[in-house]
Amino acid sequence: MKLYVKAAVFTLVVLGGFGGLVPALLVRGRDAADGALFVLAVCLMAIGAAMYLRCVWDFAVFGKGTPAPIDEPKRLVVRGLYRYTRNPMYVGLLTLISGWAILFASVVLAWCGVFLFVFFSMFVRLYEEPHLSRKFGAEYEVYKARVGRWLPRFSRSRGGAVNPPGLSGGRADR
Repeated sequence: MKLYVKAAVFTLVVLGGFGGLVPALLVRGRDAADGALFVLAVCLMAIGAAMYLRCVWDFAVFGKGTPAPIDEPKRLVVRGLYRYTRNPMYVGLLTLISGWAILFASVVLAWCGVFLFVFFSMFVRLYEEPHLSRKFGAEYEVYKARVGRWLPRFSRSRGGAVNPPGLSGGRADR
């Protein structure tokens, strides 16, 4: 199966399922917010989906793989949103779910987001980071030291996000 088809299928399942279908089922029958909350929620949902899609693109085009662990990127992806956080794909999905929670004033979806964050945090610390350290060695260790796990690190001298110099390839955390 071609790389882009595999990436599209994975995206349909994860983004379409966890970022779309599941939240829609959890809030069905509820009224959506209006006014400023509606705008905020839709913006968060669009930003979250765009972040996720950009990461899938970088995995496929630059990493030569997909977000699926069975077909992971061959190179360490440190471009795009991965210059700012090691886990922009997870951040994007959580941002999307936050938008759903705000749009429908759903405490259940807010708790789902908290649960997913805890799950993602454990998965990243217990599986992904050790796996990437073994696979990419010093390149990943340098990247990990310079780029925050969830939030960008800012340099006081330059006032901007730290960009790992000399790194130009393939895969980072999702």
